Amino acid sequence: MAKHSTGNAVPESLHNMRHSLAHVLAQAVQRLWPATQITIGPPIDTGCYYDFLFAKPISDADFPAIEKEMRRIIASGQTFEVDEFSIADSVKYWKGKGQTFKVELVEDLAKDGETKVTHERNVDANGKEMFTDLCRGGHVTSLKEIPPDAFKITSLAGAYWRGKETNAQLTRIYVAAFGSKKDLEEYLHMMEEAKKRDHRKLGKELDLFTFSDMVGPGLPLWTPKGTIIADQIEALAKEMEEKGGYMRVRTPHIAKGALYERTGHLAHYKSSMFPPMELDGEEEYYLKPMNCPHHHEIFASRPRSYRDLPMRLAEYGHCYRYEDSGALFGLMRVRSLSMNDAHMYVTEEQFEDEFNAVVDLYLTYFAIFDIQKYVMRLSLHSPEGLGKKYVDNAVLWKKTEEMVRKALQKKGIEYVEVPDEAAFYGPKIDVEVWSAIGREFTLATNQVDFDVPGKMGLKYTDKDGSEKVPLCIHRAPLSTHERMIGFLIEHFAGHFPLWLAPVQAMIIPVAEPHEVPARHVEKALKERGIRCEVLPSTDSLGKRIRAGEQQRVPYLLVVGDKEVADNAVAVRNVVTKKQVSVPLKEFIEKTTEDIRLRRLTCSIG
Repeated sequence: MAKHSTGNAVPESLHNMRHSLAHVLAQAVQRLWPATQITIGPPIDTGCYYDFLFAKPISDADFPAIEKEMRRIIASGQTFEVDEFSIADSVKYWKGKGQTFKVELVEDLAKDGETKVTHERNVDANGKEMFTDLCRGGHVTSLKEIPPDAFKITSLAGAYWRGKETNAQLTRIYVAAFGSKKDLEEYLHMMEEAKKRDHRKLGKELDLFTFSDMVGPGLPLWTPKGTIIADQIEALAKEMEEKGGYMRVRTPHIAKGALYERTGHLAHYKSSMFPPMELDGEEEYYLKPMNCPHHHEIFASRPRSYRDLPMRLAEYGHCYRYEDSGALFGLMRVRSLSMNDAHMYVTEEQFEDEFNAVVDLYLTYFAIFDIQKYVMRLSLHSPEGLGKKYVDNAVLWKKTEEMVRKALQKKGIEYVEVPDEAAFYGPKIDVEVWSAIGREFTLATNQVDFDVPGKMGLKYTDKDGSEKVPLCIHRAPLSTHERMIGFLIEHFAGHFPLWLAPVQAMIIPVAEPHEVPARHVEKALKERGIRCEVLPSTDSLGKRIRAGEQQRVPYLLVVGDKEVADNAVAVRNVVTKKQVSVPLKEFIEKTTEDIRLRRLTCSIG
């Protein structure tokens, strides 16, 4: 039985506690640095943050003093009182406090048609005002409800006021906050593990990718080792898509602006696209932000019949999206991305089976990559956004959203419903996954498009001779090379499964006399397609073994006198640390089988 939810996964009590703690943080900062300008401070999934404009910079060294002041404030047992102000009185209040950012927020609320605003006051036992914020509530009754040992300031970050680079740069203070000390400690432990597994750190150590100031931010350069991983993932996708009846296509990196104007992308997506290229005597061209308009043109290139459907067009197309420089984050958010993309043109009768075939593909990939925790989010439109954020067709929105619900429920898939996060052309499923250390990622997407095929003039001739517009399913089950590999680096802590590892075996001759036999082992492995390297005897054996372990090579093969005599290798499994002597032929047979079956663990050791 499928389950679905529209609620916030965070309990209301915890949400309110985190919200209240943000006020405590701001109050503590103002006590320590009275000249500080306050801006906004929302609760988030792991605690809260608050953005400040400090007269003088602060650092990590100031965290203990802030935390100490926060605990003093919590111990005082302040309560919250709500005041309603007119816009004019609120502006006057904040001007009197010298809080210019709050004045701007109130004035913007007035522009949006608001006539009144609420202030939340922290008051002591005598009713004295201790701190006030512009806020709509959602707080604890008393600050004493906040566990004083269940929060910790974790970091500082820069943040532009209202996310615009032309605005003032603020200091954001992050606080981790949970319902108990135990929950906080578990989270902090996970964060320490996350630092060790950070894909940016490991990507550099393992020589998988790099960034260059000369090339530009958000434009990753794949090294030979990183390219092997990308190629293996692409090979997996092509294999699965061939089994699923997909046909592969290729499309250019640029297109005329008229194409994206016709699809609606310029109207709904232009802020995420690079500026147009002005060519002498020609129309404007844009870097391709997504593959779908190009695939639509392939579908439209010749007459189509109901016999041609479902038509599944797949491409590892390279796309470019303009991400704000402040939002760029390693491989997780980039400007150049290789999309595991496909578009399926289907009839309404075919929709359910095709949509769920994509869900099955997700589940197959999750098993291959040992992704055990995931949730499917059904992203819906909001009626208020029709004609602005979303295509203005309430009837088709309702119909297609119900089609997706029905498909998921029939398959017994658990999901949560999320309002106001759909694509502009239809509802979608976004798949949230968790890595081995519990870090959350959005990897896959499965989208329904009821609008663009009609705009593009896509049609097919049905059984009765009538012309109909197909539905289009957009799907990217392996996300992009960039995000997928970033996730996998952290998920496996750099210890990739054997089939995916850039170097699958490192051959280590014990001493110089063993280097020629080691080269024979290398030749035998490479003839069977096993990626391997020889680490010559220029350093001590122990140092070379440590180097192989640091590079997360799955197998280290030591070749000495005994191994040469027995035509064997001493196999050290880098994950289990076990070492066994194995005939070379047996090692090759077991290893090639593990690679062929894409097993998660190695058979030897």
